[in-house]
Amino acid sequence: MTATLEHSAELDELQAIRDAAGSQGLPFAGQVPPALAWALVESGAAVLVDVRSGEERKFVGHVPGSVHVAWATGTALTRNPRFARELEAKVKKDQVVLLLCRSGKRSALAAEMAAKAGFGSVFNVLEGFEGEIDAQLHRGVADGWRFRQLPWVQD
Repeated sequence: MTATLEHSAELDELQAIRDAAGSQGLPFAGQVPPALAWALVESGAAVLVDVRSGEERKFVGHVPGSVHVAWATGTALTRNPRFARELEAKVKKDQVVLLLCRSGKRSALAAEMAAKAGFGSVFNVLEGFEGEIDAQLHRGVADGWRFRQLPWVQD
């Protein structure tokens, strides 16, 4: 019974995020904190899509079970013109889709594109996988998926 109540609370929180996004004029469903993102994925209520490059996933790490659709590729991070089509080939447009990148910036752009392509429940994961860069030019020291000690693996 606890799992159902937690699942319901997570979905209520997601709806509150969606409502806030609407009032803020976001062009996608909203922005989800990392811990809620993991709880939604773990419960089966959402699918996590990593939009970082393949190199980032391989050498920095990734969330186990996440789907990969690169928003941009290569060292120059050239935008993937097939992003929406590739996303549609891997997830359904009616699923709750959570997009994750390094810091939450590319995934917000990807969420906007996905929403324009007809994904009705696409959310950006705040903080990203590594978090924001600090004054010492380091990531992962104040926020991000790994900083929050959420599950991740490295090849």
